[in-house]
Amino acid sequence: VQLVESGGGLVQAGGSLSLSCAASGLTFSRYAMGWFRQAPGKEHDFVSAISRNGVYTYSSDSVKGRFTISRDNANNTVYLQMNSLKPEDTAVYYCAARDGPYRQNQNEYHYWGQGTQVTVSS
Repeated sequence: VQLVESGGGLVQAGGSLSLSCAASGLTFSRYAMGWFRQAPGKEHDFVSAISRNGVYTYSSDSVKGRFTISRDNANNTVYLQMNSLKPEDTAVYYCAARDGPYRQNQNEYHYWGQGTQVTVSS
């Protein structure tokens, strides 16, 4: 199984970025997908998750209304559209796959990508 994130970079506060995570080696539609982030010296924080069929989504309060998670099961890809970015959004962003319903707890995810850096300047 391989999850490969892309789309990170440097952006000014108030700007937007779109992350992608391409999955291979698994039956993508069987897996709920999540995005997590880790700032320096901190634990992984939950960002957003999406159900296997893409109908249900859940986001943390810190990103609700600014970030949107979506998926394309035909192309084995999950996305995270990030708008109105803030300096506190700076972190390495990871996608993760869970064989089952979506969850908020990182420990319930089975596969992880290598992460992509997002830096928001003030």
